[in-house]
Amino acid sequence: MEFIADFHIHSKYSRATSRNMDVKSLSEWAKLKGITLMGTGDFTHHLWLEELKNNLEDCANGLYKYNGINFILTAEVSSIYSKGGRTYRIHNLIFAPSFKSVDLINERLGRIGNLASDGRPILGLDAAELARIVFDIDDNCMIVPGHIWTPWFSLFGSMSGFDRIEDCFEDQTPKIFALETGLSSDPAMNWRISALDKFTLISNSDSHSPQKIGREANVFNCALDYKTIREVLKTKDNKRFLYTIEFFPEEGKYHYDGHRLCGVRWSPKETKENNGRCNICKKPVTIGVVNRVEQLADRPEGFKPLNSIPFKNFIPLDEIIADVKGINKGSVAVERDYHSYLAKFGTEFDILMRAPKDVLSKGLPPKVAEGVLRVREGRVNLKAGFDGEYGKISIFAEDEAKNRNEEQLKLF
Repeated sequence: MEFIADFHIHSKYSRATSRNMDVKSLSEWAKLKGITLMGTGDFTHHLWLEELKNNLEDCANGLYKYNGINFILTAEVSSIYSKGGRTYRIHNLIFAPSFKSVDLINERLGRIGNLASDGRPILGLDAAELARIVFDIDDNCMIVPGHIWTPWFSLFGSMSGFDRIEDCFEDQTPKIFALETGLSSDPAMNWRISALDKFTLISNSDSHSPQKIGREANVFNCALDYKTIREVLKTKDNKRFLYTIEFFPEEGKYHYDGHRLCGVRWSPKETKENNGRCNICKKPVTIGVVNRVEQLADRPEGFKPLNSIPFKNFIPLDEIIADVKGINKGSVAVERDYHSYLAKFGTEFDILMRAPKDVLSKGLPPKVAEGVLRVREGRVNLKAGFDGEYGKISIFAEDEAKNRNEEQLKLF
């Protein structure tokens, strides 16, 4: 069966998350989005784990269910540790096939640090040792390095990571077979590094609120069970892993280099011209994902490896509606229209990905339908994010500016 999966989210027990990040809200929003399989996130937190155990029905196939939505047991661990005279900050996702394995993992990690402090615990634990602990408990678990290019907390982060995955995971590297691209990169950027060819690239929302689940996701055509999903990821099976759903990576918070406090946003070329220092305060700028990929790349832009998993870039529907109306996406008017359109089409992904042009034209206001079609074709305006600030993305901005200029010219 074909289904959409979002493996990486956080519960209401993680910092800076919505109090609505609970099982009930997640299942409701998954239905609105068109997502069949959700990661639980945060299984290391005792209160969230209790909620999961009390609400989820065991499907006896490594997955769990609530209100028609399937869940897979996941968590994210932040490892901050010294190695070879350097400090590293690595985020890893853990996938587990049962609560039994989760309990054993939590018992072991609980000896190392305080799991109750945050839904995403911070442990002074080497990433390689984390992998050893998890795989010793259950070899069917999966560890996936999270948002691998984020500057401050990731495998290849410019401020905190490694140049080679083998240096991070040591003898555990052969058991790592999937990597998460993160919001600020897409598969095409990762294809420039030949050392990543053997890994399956997945994409997830890393959502802190229910409305943002599915902003990045994965589309499978396989049996809906843990063992099969793991096999598909391990073998990089592009017959059963159809494609990933991606942000336009420019919208991510760390796409370009820069210094947010001074409003400095730079391409790698501009950073080099300024010797990596902010031209206002003279402090080093944060090196973003594009620059970091360029540092490690051994292939030109546009290279596509054989047997790669395809991807599609999308903008969430509420952002399209907001762009059309010229208002904030959190407004009541956008919310009203969003639910009105879903009542006609079924789910958000039905509108964004599946509905034919003529059906969109009949069921949506003309400009909203045009916006969806432009996004499908990649005809959008992008201003890259930098140093923790999301990028700006618009669909009609240039058209509107052109129309305003034409109107002004008519006055003379």
